[in-house]
This record gives sequence, structure tokens and C-alpha cells, in this order.
Amino acid sequence: MDRKEFFKSGLILGGATLLPENSAFSQSLVENKTDVLVDKDGNFFQQPLLYTESFLEPFMDAETLHLHYTFHHGGAVKAANKDLQMIKKSLDENNLETVDYWTKKLSYHLSSHILHSIFWTNLTNKASSPKGDLLKRIEKDFGSFDKLKMYLAKTAKDVDGNGWGILGYQPYTDKLTILQCENHEKLTQWGVIPLLVIDVWEHAYYLKFKNKRTDFVDNLFSIINWDNASERLENALKITK
Repeated sequence: MDRKEFFKSGLILGGATLLPENSAFSQSLVENKTDVLVDKDGNFFQQPLLYTESFLEPFMDAETLHLHYTFHHGGAVKAANKDLQMIKKSLDENNLETVDYWTKKLSYHLSSHILHSIFWTNLTNKASSPKGDLLKRIEKDFGSFDKLKMYLAKTAKDVDGNGWGILGYQPYTDKLTILQCENHEKLTQWGVIPLLVIDVWEHAYYLKFKNKRTDFVDNLFSIINWDNASERLENALKITK
């Protein structure tokens, strides 16, 4: 699979292995190509959720999921398109006085779009655990699965302000790595491909967990789709080797 085909087909297919092949969710994972984030004209768009808003209950309530997906993720998509339009306008008019502002905004909003798109596929309504190459790499790079969970959870819980805890693959070192990302784009490493992301912006948990981010993160580990993370690793290796 080359880089173009990778982005066309998406990295989410691991989620389909949790459910029967004939399930609607499984078929949607295969057919909707959820990691495709732009249309044929190059505009950003938001893929539909691959499950109902109550699918993740009781671990994530339907109201939170609805608000999060519709207004926070959806708002980032709309804003990223505006950022692109303003950059194009600046270039067309040969007026670069504000292009740095819109470039920074695009980094923020597009990063939000990318991370949210991964986040929805990283969740399921069944318990799972890593296996195969992902598990071997976790044990090699972190010592054990329990140590990885402890490290990732602590990193997510301790984000300063809003942000994400991220498990990623670093192709420059051929290792798994943990990132503590502030907002959507700060404190990243060049080249890292996200495999699993944990959203710790308050809008991800406040309705159900109030200000108890720690409880939210601990609770989220019950519905992490490790098959999806494994599929993302498999595809990351294909496009970087």
C-alpha cells in the first residue's frame, strides 16, 4: 500500500474485527473510509459517526458524544476550511500581513479535526486488549501493557489545560512513543503517527464526570479499541518502511 492509497483507504479498519462481519458497524468501517478528511475539491469534511450516539454508554453518555462530535469536532472542520480560504485570499491578493495568523489557526483547527477523527475510531463498546505486533512493541518499548496504560493515563490526566494523551509510532526511531499534547498541536514530535488518542478537553467529559478528569481517563480505558490501534500501527509501518 503506497502513501496515497493509505490515506484513501484509512487506518480505521481494525475496529471492524470487534464485531461480526455482517454488522452495520463493521460494514461502515470498511465502506466509509473514515480517515479520509478532505473531499474531491480539497475541502475538509467530517465523516459520519460509525455508531449511534448511545453506542458507548454507559462509559460515554449520548449527550456528551452528540455535543462533542457535532459542535466541537464539527466546529473545527468549519474553522479549518475558513483558515484555508483566508490563506488563499492572502496569496491571491498578494497581501501577506495576516497570513501567519491564519496559518497558526489552520495548524490548530486541522490538528483538532485529525485527532477527533482518530478518537472516534479508537473507541468501542467492548473490552479489548493489544495483541500481535502492537503488544510486542508495547512490551519492548514500555516494559509491559500495564506500564503503558499507567504511563498513557498519567500523561493524559496531567495535560496542562486542555489537550490530548497520545500513543504514537515514531518512524525515525522505529519505536512507540507517548505524547502529552497541549491544545491540539503543541508539544508534538515531527513524524509521529498517532495510533491511540485520549481527548482531555473538558467538553469530552464535563457533563458526566464534572471536573474529575482522572475518573474520565480511567473509565475510558474500558472502551479503547486496541484492534483499531493495532491496525493503525500496521498501516503506519507499511507507509514508512
